[in-house]
Amino acid sequence: MVILYAILLIVAILGIIGIIYISNFNSLQECLTRINEAESIIDDSLRSKYDIIIKLENIIHNNITETKIVFKELEKLKKEKISTFEMERKLNDTLLLMDKVKNDYPELSAIKEYKELYKRLLENDEKISAAKKYYNKYTSSLNALVKKFPSNIISKLHNIKARNYFDNKDMNDDDLEDFKL
Repeated sequence: MVILYAILLIVAILGIIGIIYISNFNSLQECLTRINEAESIIDDSLRSKYDIIIKLENIIHNNITETKIVFKELEKLKKEKISTFEMERKLNDTLLLMDKVKNDYPELSAIKEYKELYKRLLENDEKISAAKKYYNKYTSSLNALVKKFPSNIISKLHNIKARNYFDNKDMNDDDLEDFKL
């Protein structure tokens, strides 16, 4: 009878450990899945943003003849292999230059295709912003799970590591430069 109780106790303990393991593993996997979904949305949106900016650049070059405006960052993007973080920064820099051009040349706002593309660009930026918030939310959750017991053990077993936030900031390192804009 004592052996039966010992076996039942061992089975119960193993069952509880199994449930804790599965629950924590599923939480880690859910965060990773959500992060990957957000990355996919961000990547697609950045590609779309790049395409729209190229079209806007063509409209600017075709309609403003008195000056040769050069979008240097855009030219470099075609040849560089850079991270998504850097891609977004460089596209935003190019967009700031395009905003200056738009302010300097109000006749661009009268071009129907330019207005439509610019509207699509703003909608695209909203989508990117929402995806970044979603990404950062689940990155924060993942990072908390990677640090907390018992999920930290499970994350080590499955080689799941803490991630940087979308802006490439790491709250746990000593590098203060990554917090500068």
